[in-house]
Amino acid sequence: MLVLLVFVPLAVRIIDEPYYLSLVSRIMILALAAVGLNLVLGYGGMVSFGHALYVGLGAYAVGVSSVHGITSGWAHLGVALLVNSLVAAAVGAVVLRTSGMAFIMITLAFAQMVYSVAVGARDYGGADGLQIDARSDFGLLDLANETGFYYLVLGCLLAVLFGMSRLVHSRFGMVLQGTRVNERRMAAMGFACFRYRLLAYVLSAQIASLAGVLLANLTNFVSPSYMQWTLSGELIVIVVLGGMGTLAGPIVGAAVLLLLEEALSSMNLPLVGGLGTAFSDYRLALVGVFIVAVTLSLERGLLGSLRSAREPR
Repeated sequence: MLVLLVFVPLAVRIIDEPYYLSLVSRIMILALAAVGLNLVLGYGGMVSFGHALYVGLGAYAVGVSSVHGITSGWAHLGVALLVNSLVAAAVGAVVLRTSGMAFIMITLAFAQMVYSVAVGARDYGGADGLQIDARSDFGLLDLANETGFYYLVLGCLLAVLFGMSRLVHSRFGMVLQGTRVNERRMAAMGFACFRYRLLAYVLSAQIASLAGVLLANLTNFVSPSYMQWTLSGELIVIVVLGGMGTLAGPIVGAAVLLLLEEALSSMNLPLVGGLGTAFSDYRLALVGVFIVAVTLSLERGLLGSLRSAREPR
């Protein structure tokens, strides 16, 4: 699947449909954010319903810096990682002392608070969002070129996947997965579970902030909607759909979800019985039916269930 992504720009050039280059770039960016969420959700068992907060802060790091005349991409990335690290450390220090429904609701509450601040920040677009005049300047990397930007996104995704593969199979990753199964037993063995979980939460936020920086450059626009609860829910759906606790599950989930939405929105087949004029009118309902069907029939998601089916019994 990753090899195929390398040849997408060539395929787009052959069929002369540049829109699909932007679509696949968006899929990879959401997959990147979902990879970050998967670290705490799939491997750590922490259901964060406010992870869009870190995507939004990453995007606003680009937008706000650009307003003040800072065009360096390295500065944008540095600000995004620094701000998200501080915010995630503060939020994590609070939410990790809770569990279950309290954890979910508090992460959502923090995201909605920052969302409200962004809506009220009229100097930076407020509820209407903020237009970015030019993409981040990374020196030798020309992000104005769509193909160059596409390969930057792909490179970031590959780098994060490689790092995640090493991380989850390391001592840190094993302890994190152990806390998901039985935190009390891991604590009895002498592991500082809170510190492990907090570090995982901060790392997860940093990956989401990288996705936010790339998303702002993809759209040349930032909006409070980037940190709204709906995006957090979409990221959870992507992780669950692809397979929690699997390395490539978020990529599969993002690709299936966004390509399905795209396919349904372009269908103009008429419906009967006065239900509407086309399938596209009910695409979100049809996507919902698909997600329910996958969740009920494949408990470990698309990739996780495929892997389970191939394991010897």
